[in-house]
Amino acid sequence: MTPMLTSARKTELIGFVIVAAVILLLLPAVTDAFRLNLVGKYLTYAFVAVGLVLCWGSAGILSLGQGIFFGLGGYCMAMFLKLEASTPEATSIQSTPGIPDFMDWNQITALPWFWEPFHSFGFTLVAVVVVPAILAFIIGFAMFTRRVGGVYFAIITQAIAAILTILIIGQQGYTGGVNGITDLRTLLGWDIRTDSAKTILYFVNAFLLLAVIALSMAVRSSKLGRILVALRDKEDRVRFSGYDVAAFKIFVFCFAAAISGIGGAMFTLQVGFMSPSFVGIVPSIEMVIFCAVGGRHSLIGAVYGTLLVNWAKTSFSESFPELWLFAMGALFIAVVMAFPNGLAGLYTSHVQPLFKRFGRKSAGRSAASGTETPAIAE
Repeated sequence: MTPMLTSARKTELIGFVIVAAVILLLLPAVTDAFRLNLVGKYLTYAFVAVGLVLCWGSAGILSLGQGIFFGLGGYCMAMFLKLEASTPEATSIQSTPGIPDFMDWNQITALPWFWEPFHSFGFTLVAVVVVPAILAFIIGFAMFTRRVGGVYFAIITQAIAAILTILIIGQQGYTGGVNGITDLRTLLGWDIRTDSAKTILYFVNAFLLLAVIALSMAVRSSKLGRILVALRDKEDRVRFSGYDVAAFKIFVFCFAAAISGIGGAMFTLQVGFMSPSFVGIVPSIEMVIFCAVGGRHSLIGAVYGTLLVNWAKTSFSESFPELWLFAMGALFIAVVMAFPNGLAGLYTSHVQPLFKRFGRKSAGRSAASGTETPAIAE
């Protein structure tokens, strides 16, 4: 292992420890329950940003439709929670008790077959990961085996996000339509609407995010990670070396989709609803911006980028309700122009050299004030 690679991994591990301290210790200590829940919502987006670092930063696959997988994971969890809230006793005033309220409003008299498995919490947990991964596999297999990539792949994923949004809104009786699935109250009988429940969910969310980052770091440091970087830089050379390029691309795309699905499920638990507004083109592009601001080559930077952009979005919208969109646009332009590699690039180019320079000066002073170590006689 080269010294440069060793230094990069050491820096990444230090960054991991720092981000863990920030989200597990610092933020809970300095924020109230309401703001902590907001931070928890921001961290659910970080799952998508981490997946984009693997897809876009490592493998060079830019997806403008990651909201698809975030939304699918969220809808899977929302379906379970909605069924739990739709017991015959709780829905006794409906024409058809025992089904979600929006189905009753749309004159549906029986629970659709694809809703039935979501009575099981175990099935739901599996579906949160598997359903987005299956759709990603279908998309990836159709595109990558035909060598569709670059801007064409980005546009296709964007089109799929638009199609899925239209489908969800159009099938109102089965999906809740434009309002989504709302009025989610309990998880296995546990009220998720209280401040204490939201705080617990915040920590569950934070630990899951750290686990995903650790797993992603392991992927990037393995031979697989090195092949993904080679695909990004010299795809034809990798193909001529005998590797199945499409298989590697499909894997990393499915992996990023599964991660995004976990984030969507945690969003549903933290916020208490899921709607098509988190599936379409706009949220998908925003998620790419989170990754770009943090640095598309840095897993840790993706978390900071997500927190920074969403904090700025909330602050601007509260303080300047008529101007916040312009303020956000100015922020994005400034970051792209001044720091093209995001916050992680800013750290690498400006902050890290200062630490190294300070370390060399300290070592020089110690050597000047100390005595030489005598040689050991043989």
